Amino acid sequence: MGNGIAHVFALNGFEVTLIEAKKELADKALATIAKNLERQAAKGTITEAEKSAALGRLKTALSPAEAKGFHFAVEAVSERMDLKKQIFRDLDAAAAPGAVLATNTSSLPITEISSVVKDPSRVVGMHFMNPVPVMKLVEIIRGLQTSDETYRRVHELTLKLGKTPAAAKDFPGFISNRVLMPMINEAIFCLMEGVSSKEDIDTIMKLGMAHPMGPLQLADYIGLDVCLAIMGVLHEGFADSKYRPCPLLKQMVQAGRLGVKSGQGFYEYKAK
Repeated sequence: MGNGIAHVFALNGFEVTLIEAKKELADKALATIAKNLERQAAKGTITEAEKSAALGRLKTALSPAEAKGFHFAVEAVSERMDLKKQIFRDLDAAAAPGAVLATNTSSLPITEISSVVKDPSRVVGMHFMNPVPVMKLVEIIRGLQTSDETYRRVHELTLKLGKTPAAAKDFPGFISNRVLMPMINEAIFCLMEGVSSKEDIDTIMKLGMAHPMGPLQLADYIGLDVCLAIMGVLHEGFADSKYRPCPLLKQMVQAGRLGVKSGQGFYEYKAK
């Protein structure tokens, strides 16, 4: 997600510092962005000049302190509240006065994330969809203290990125994952209970509901560990048994079968 977000900002004229914890991760991120830009150029969706200009706007750093004085940040680390809070403390210390601090979290509460910064009014959810260069939606989530000005700036920025903004309030899972994840979870229950095969479950949803990808295949692409984490947030946040993670989903994660990124989930994937 971080690679995709940096890619889109750079392609749309913004100077970007991509922060990773280790140099090898930063180098890998730049290589991934370069490869994806090259793919766009080969398809003719961008020109060679646009590709080169985007790459020229990208640099890397190993901490927010190395990018001190920035005016906008989007955090895209894993869905762990403790980690996000530490990142936001670091961002708050390094940001320029009035900078907006956005999180790409897919389910964690914006209000809690913002509790560790000096001015919570500048914190907002900016939830991109994966793959970021392709998907048009950005879900904008206001925490309890997010200001109207912060929301306005993020809304306008989303449009400048060529994306479509849609607003949600700070409830567990927001809109996207509050609706999507229970569907995926129920599909996993259907598989576990032997209602149908994985192929037929996906086929029914693709052909019957006009979904471009079946829920089990989609779960593999999202990452089964991510799906489980989001179901956990929904279950805890609403204290409602309808959000109980399917036992099979838990088992898959325990077995290390996380989907595309591990090479095996509900389906098997060849290493790229």
